[in-house]
Amino acid sequence: MRLFWNVLMGFMCVMGAASAEVIAPDAVIQTTVQEVLSVVKGDKEIQSGNQKKVQELVDAKVLPRFDFERMTKSAMGKNWRQATPEQRKSLVTEFRNMLVGTYTKAFVQYRDQVVQVLPLKLAANADQAVVSTRIVKQGTQPISVKYYMEKVGDEWKVVDVEIENLRIVVSQRGSFDTKVKQVGIDGLIKELSGMNAGTVHKAEAK
Repeated sequence: MRLFWNVLMGFMCVMGAASAEVIAPDAVIQTTVQEVLSVVKGDKEIQSGNQKKVQELVDAKVLPRFDFERMTKSAMGKNWRQATPEQRKSLVTEFRNMLVGTYTKAFVQYRDQVVQVLPLKLAANADQAVVSTRIVKQGTQPISVKYYMEKVGDEWKVVDVEIENLRIVVSQRGSFDTKVKQVGIDGLIKELSGMNAGTVHKAEAK
């Protein structure tokens, strides 16, 4: 659970309003982190675990910054080519719900951590970037978080996150491949759906 909390803290830095101007990936992180963290710090309902308000914050600020289709495709690896259009749509939905269901629970755990964005050198025509940050909390070792981002149209989207040398999306590939071999793609979808439903029920019970 600590790993997913660290992931969330990093994800919270990649939020912001859309703009007609293309904003550099590190600038997106640097200029929007205070906005989001101030919402969490100033909202007692979020801190107390109000799932509706947490979900609204995630939907409005977090999800637009991620390319969930690309993330799901990467997690599925070679099995993505075998999936039908309907299966792909379901996989993206369940993968998104899996991540969101885990991350929303971590908002209530925010306790004045500081996110430092490290300088980024980016070529003018670059369409890929890795933005490095550190999550700092007094009395503990800083946590390294890297964002793998790609330029999609006029926006930079997150396609993977690395926490202390562990890439979250890539790390799912082995377990997804094993599950597909055991029960097929439909079986994987069913398992993800059941897991996500269980996560929602647990959250609502709190």
